Amino acid sequence: MVGSRWSAASPGRRRGPELERAILDAALEQLSTVGWNALTMEGVASGAHTGKAALYRRWPSKADLVVDALRSGLPRIGDIPDCGSIREDLFLLCVSTRDVMHSRAGQALRSVLHECDHMHADRFHGVIWSGLHEPAQRLIRELVERGIGRGDVRPDATGPFVVDVIPAMLMYRAKVCGSEWKDVDIAALIDEVMVPLLRV
Repeated sequence: MVGSRWSAASPGRRRGPELERAILDAALEQLSTVGWNALTMEGVASGAHTGKAALYRRWPSKADLVVDALRSGLPRIGDIPDCGSIREDLFLLCVSTRDVMHSRAGQALRSVLHECDHMHADRFHGVIWSGLHEPAQRLIRELVERGIGRGDVRPDATGPFVVDVIPAMLMYRAKVCGSEWKDVDIAALIDEVMVPLLRV
């Protein structure tokens, strides 16, 4: 009797990566609905249809779990195809970055940063750096070098602050001004700031 009950239940049991994915998805869902302060390990376990012990075996604290959920949930910006001009290349980069910021994980990360205390803030800023800022800066550097090779970017436009402008503006306007970065706003950023900064 015991053996038959176990056999019937075992096909539905999740282990390893499948269970971890369910837990991380449940953590993102909790962040999206109740926020950082109200998120609990019990709530995440319930959302993932597992026991709380399964969470603590993998993540010793709520902060550890949330960092992994945010890091694994953030989409990649992805490579930017050659659109023929630095303006179009940077416009596409900004749209891709906006999509990451507006993803479920991106929105959750922004809400966490608003709610969490200073003790945890540095860990979550690290997620922003590795998942958003650093990839964006690397891609901008590549686009600028591509533009220099194409002849529509001045050869000396390679300073470290050049690659900071777009990520800094996107984050500042989103966090301080509540900007949703519509296409028209992205076009204005490119046309009024970046193109004059980079043109030959």
